[in-house]
Amino acid sequence: MNTYLHRILCALIFSFLIVSGCTSSKNTTSDKRTPPPSSSSDGMKAYSSVITKEAKTDEGLFDVHWVKDKLYYEIPDSLLNREMLLVSRLAQVPTDYFGFFSAGSKTAEQVITFERQNDKILIRKQSYNAVAADTLPVYKSVKANNFAPVIAAFPIETMGEDSTTMVIEMTDFFTSDTEAISGAIGFLRQQYQVRRLDGNRSYIESAKSFPQNIEVRHVLTYNAGNPPSDEQTATLSMMMSQSMVLLPKEPMRPRYEDYRVGWFTVNQIDYGSDAQKAEEKSYIRRWRLEPKDPEAYARGELVEPVKPIVYYLDPATPTKYVPYIKQGVEDWNEAFEEAGFKNAVIAKEAPSPEEDPDWSPEDIRYSTVRWVASTIRNAVGPSVSDPRTGEIIESDIVWYHNHMRSYRNRLMIETGAANPAARKLKLDDDLIGETMRRVISHEIGHAIGLPHNMQSSSAYPVDSLRSGNFTQEYGIATTIMEYARQNYIAQPGDENIRFIRKIGPYDKYSVNWGYRVIPDAETPEDEKPVLDQWILDKADDPIYRFASSTGYDPSSQTEDLSNDPVQASTYGLMNLKRVVPNLIEWTSTPGEGYDDLEEIYGELIGQWARYAGHVSTNIGGVYQSRKSSDQEGVLYTPVPKDYQREAIGFLNEHVFSTPDWLLDKEILRRIEHAGALERVKNLQSRMLNDVMGADVMIRLNEAHTFDGDDAYAPLEMLEDLRRGVWSEIYEMTSIDPYRRNLQRVYLDNIENLFNTDEIRSFRGNVDVKNSDIRAFLRVELGLLQNDLERAQTRISDGLTRAHIEDALIRIDDILDAES
Repeated sequence: MNTYLHRILCALIFSFLIVSGCTSSKNTTSDKRTPPPSSSSDGMKAYSSVITKEAKTDEGLFDVHWVKDKLYYEIPDSLLNREMLLVSRLAQVPTDYFGFFSAGSKTAEQVITFERQNDKILIRKQSYNAVAADTLPVYKSVKANNFAPVIAAFPIETMGEDSTTMVIEMTDFFTSDTEAISGAIGFLRQQYQVRRLDGNRSYIESAKSFPQNIEVRHVLTYNAGNPPSDEQTATLSMMMSQSMVLLPKEPMRPRYEDYRVGWFTVNQIDYGSDAQKAEEKSYIRRWRLEPKDPEAYARGELVEPVKPIVYYLDPATPTKYVPYIKQGVEDWNEAFEEAGFKNAVIAKEAPSPEEDPDWSPEDIRYSTVRWVASTIRNAVGPSVSDPRTGEIIESDIVWYHNHMRSYRNRLMIETGAANPAARKLKLDDDLIGETMRRVISHEIGHAIGLPHNMQSSSAYPVDSLRSGNFTQEYGIATTIMEYARQNYIAQPGDENIRFIRKIGPYDKYSVNWGYRVIPDAETPEDEKPVLDQWILDKADDPIYRFASSTGYDPSSQTEDLSNDPVQASTYGLMNLKRVVPNLIEWTSTPGEGYDDLEEIYGELIGQWARYAGHVSTNIGGVYQSRKSSDQEGVLYTPVPKDYQREAIGFLNEHVFSTPDWLLDKEILRRIEHAGALERVKNLQSRMLNDVMGADVMIRLNEAHTFDGDDAYAPLEMLEDLRRGVWSEIYEMTSIDPYRRNLQRVYLDNIENLFNTDEIRSFRGNVDVKNSDIRAFLRVELGLLQNDLERAQTRISDGLTRAHIEDALIRIDDILDAES
């Protein structure tokens, strides 16, 4: 063949390949086409040979077909590339499955899309961590640098009869070990020594399709070397629930978060913003509440939402507690009224199988309050949200049965001195019911978007919590989202006291800030000036402050009450001292032993530690204020010197002294043969570690650098601490075993600071070696050494003299090692 003819033939072949390629590409799009009735135009099986007459079909978002033991999805081409939220939950778990992974617990939440690639359908996991408007050039880079992983691929078995749908088999996706949707997540596989999934013992139980979602339940059975229960079976089985819901084509308008008002958020890096950086944008997580009557709403009238937030109670809920759970859900209506909505939150009992055979607590169409038969002592309030906008789609509150035990114990410990109703093991239904109600309210708060606000309790004056009128109207903290559970400040004789938390003024403020519709705003940017003004209007009132716990701010602590931690802990300690002598009587049950006494006594010691911790945080403490840059004033202010001294005084008097009130022989000889010495040492050690922490001394030193004599200098703090911990050598008295333990811990702490060059703290590592810390400690050791030598010649008690001799040797060893 000559060169000319060869070139023409090659060109013709090349052109044919191009045309063929274009034709093939066109067949992969969602354009409608009509294949012959008996077979597909591209070699696929005929529809009737895959979806046979025996098929059981459930119509909905995708038509779901059961053909014998195979599950098929029929996907409309109009839903290709549409974002869907896939939520994986544990529907049933084996006995003693790990921690909070109980029935109803979420194990994965991911946005997926179904995409066609030639003759396959891919499931891809989409991310909204990085975004840009698709009209901008940078959008191409965002896509290129955030390539969506393919978590599954399926051959297209056949095309629908009108060629607008594609059929894929999903059986293996649910019966194989697909880690993206499994309940045996990473660390649990290691803990239970999961080896492999047994396909013969794994199966799909049900698959149902609804207009906006598909619900699948399937059993996964693993071979496991160390299963949580039934070890002899070497088996781990669980029932999984997979909920796939279509996300709105028109997303809800998001609302920007502001760190001065606490909200859970979804966060994105917006590469399309005008900021000269990769700008992070955060939107609050909230339900889509829209007024039924916008005109009335704009006039300031209360109106119902188009779609209220509805929670269904688990049918497993004990009947006598149902009213309290319902009240706990609907308590939030008073806060939503502040935002202009009435009947915004509704609690319903779940329909019976006769009323709705399709109802399931795992169905993503329903938000639920689950009652879990578990020994876990907690409750949680997770939710599922659209990562594009923060719109909450569904949530499931989980109440663990044994959480009643926590509140039974703590009501006795914290309020028993002033509240006669709390002085028994079996509380009246009204009291435990009221407590449960407020726990549910707290968890619903999480589920509507609110995080913990640990600064709220510090807004109330300490003595206000001893006022019946005040506590009944305002509660014991400004928000139910604080870990301020019981009123431990009220004293015997205080009248009409509210002992349990409730919805407070901050809750109404934050719900209004997050949910009130701003009629004139058309974009999130339009809302910002209004939202900012709402914050500024309340900026000078401590009731409306928000902060999370930091470890250094005594106004933002967990489990605390009031604006005066020293006085509050004094009141709390006074009540503990009243409770201890009564514990045997309050916890005794005829015919039974002392297990309850041992448990509650142990938790009472933990409560004493909390009170001490609330005070110790003031040493080197720094108050935080959340402000924007256009507000006056600084954000961080050291705790005043006099108050820090007062805190050290409390610790020396009530924490580092021997707690004779706690060492009740009648109790201890009923619950143990020994242990009191070690128990007290451990508690006092924790407090001493807190006060002598490297980060504490760094903050003290910095405050002294800035403020001079107005600040509590590190050497002043160390002197006050030394004179408290070693008070016997200044008073020339004997040192008891508890105090000897404490003093040895004091020296151990100093030795550790000499031997450790870098110590990790709450806000990062502290470079001890190159700081002033060791210089301060050398001064203290020198002073203590002189004081011990002087006391050694004046104290006659033999054990005390031996202890002093040992302490002097330890000091020499520390200083010698350092030199």
